[in-house]
Amino acid sequence: MSYALTAVKRNSTGRRAKHVQDEGNIPAVIYGSGKVATNIQIPKTDFRKVYREAGMSSLIDMTIDGLESVKAIIKEVQVNPMTMAPYHVDFHQIRMDQEMEAEVPLTIVGESAAVKGAAGTLVRPLHTVHVRCLPANLPHEIQVDISVLATFEDTITVADLKLPHGVTVRDDATATVVSVVPPLTEDQLKAMDAAAATPIDVSAVKTEAEVKKAEEEVKKAAEEAAAK
Repeated sequence: MSYALTAVKRNSTGRRAKHVQDEGNIPAVIYGSGKVATNIQIPKTDFRKVYREAGMSSLIDMTIDGLESVKAIIKEVQVNPMTMAPYHVDFHQIRMDQEMEAEVPLTIVGESAAVKGAAGTLVRPLHTVHVRCLPANLPHEIQVDISVLATFEDTITVADLKLPHGVTVRDDATATVVSVVPPLTEDQLKAMDAAAATPIDVSAVKTEAEVKKAEEEVKKAAEEAAAK
């Protein structure tokens, strides 16, 4: 799927760029490929739609001031912490003849027998991976088929990922992408509840460090009880 944005150059920067947002645009900058960084602005509605669909792992055709479009990816989006609305965007211009690196999301597909049939819980240490490839080969996502997870001993690692042609992953090949852990037994749940309810004797504790140590000892005892 292709994505496109139309932008215009802007002269206002810093605090003076606020009026850009008041006019329904988002201040942005585009850089890379040996080009001088250029300050631009993009209509908010257009950017939000493309960002929602393309994310930060898809090429975007950027047209600036009506000139010939260039390829770029969204590199960084600054958002308002209260409203989560974007207020500034960094684009990285891409050369199609040079390899690039990007962070690509992992999408779970399929159904695990260890989850559905054995009431296990799916654990996902990784939600994205860092890839290297030519821009034309950049995947929007990498699918992870969890139907191979039939038991609690089965795992999917980075090395098991099915990668598109010309794409390599930069992350540790032995890193776990997804696995399934068994449900806690009734005895383990009772042991954890009992340990959590155990009061900490701080009558002889004099320092904050000793309080922390006492809390850690109770936590460790609870974990050991749950593991039995």
